[in-house]
Amino acid sequence: MIAVGRGPTSWVEAWTTHGRRVVAIVTLVSAAACSGSSDGSGELASATTVPPDGQAINNNGSTLPPPSGAPDFGPRIAGPDPGPSGATTPITIAFAGDSYGEGLSGDVTAAMIGRLRPMAPVLSAADLAVLNLETAITERGEPVPKSFTFRAPASILDGIASSGVDAVSVANNHGMDYGEVGLMDSLDARIDSPIPVVGVGIDEAEALSPARFTVEGTSVAVIGATQVLDDSVLESWTATPDHAGLASAKRVEELEEAVEEARADADVVIVFLHWGIETETCPSETQTDLADTLAAAGATAVVGGHAHRLQAGGFLGSTYVHYGLGNFAFNARSEASAKTGVLTLTFAGGRVTDEQWTPGEIRDSSPYPLEGDDAARAVDEWESLRGCAGLAATPG
Repeated sequence: MIAVGRGPTSWVEAWTTHGRRVVAIVTLVSAAACSGSSDGSGELASATTVPPDGQAINNNGSTLPPPSGAPDFGPRIAGPDPGPSGATTPITIAFAGDSYGEGLSGDVTAAMIGRLRPMAPVLSAADLAVLNLETAITERGEPVPKSFTFRAPASILDGIASSGVDAVSVANNHGMDYGEVGLMDSLDARIDSPIPVVGVGIDEAEALSPARFTVEGTSVAVIGATQVLDDSVLESWTATPDHAGLASAKRVEELEEAVEEARADADVVIVFLHWGIETETCPSETQTDLADTLAAAGATAVVGGHAHRLQAGGFLGSTYVHYGLGNFAFNARSEASAKTGVLTLTFAGGRVTDEQWTPGEIRDSSPYPLEGDDAARAVDEWESLRGCAGLAATPG
């Protein structure tokens, strides 16, 4: 990736080639200060280091199919209406869940490449890929008083980008684990990041500002926000018009307005959320209510996680919703928390026309794709999660 314009209050314009695609990225960056603390993080154990070997995935234009056993869904919509740009060429966007940098040592870039390597071909095969980075991007500061605090140096972003990921969100309950100093460093890290970092900003407008991409003529906006903010840190962690911090999905009207503004000039609007109740496999009422609101505001897809468990994906009318991607590049201490995967959605004419779940399992904090009968069983289990979520297999 080549940055051609950069500064504390300037726009960053860059181009990256991932296989067959050329993507234009534009995002606003700056630095600021804020204080913060957070709640605990759920079912975790001490992380196991993945030995780095420094070998990045080579995005050389080859098509890398998902493992055998992953479903091949047919087109869902015939003759979709074109979005604002009129583009109808299908594009694919992949989504991955909770990931962090704990347990990495030495060259963190190479170590993160090693951690993501098993699923990197799936991420790289999509036109775009988005991941939840559950980490304060800093090497300084003091941990806030909570059960688990995560941080990593800015070089982790290079490892993530080298693994086929095009954007990350830090809007989650670990994005400010190292308080004011960590927030300043996270904001600074955005300036030199090879990929957009969404969900954090000098104020609410910047925190809710989407990463914008153009792929095959389709304009895409990705907004990051968190619904997981305890009352004790709600004020100090939340970005407002005069306060730096994280984009809060609890400020529903402001998030709704951001979606409406993005939809006015984007073919595809993605809301990437941190939401849900830890260890639950069914969405909460708060999740379903927010999904309804964002769908009505014009979101093309609402995707996220936090529960450290897989939750359902499917259609809410014409909007695609995935309530919980589960852990991804993250330590897991139980069979349930080790279930993972990559969600790949196909978009055409401003709508989701296809879904694909590439299932996997976590070993030593790395996501490994399943194959054969194991993959087929995992896909069946993933589809069965719709039973308690009110989502459909096809658009309404």
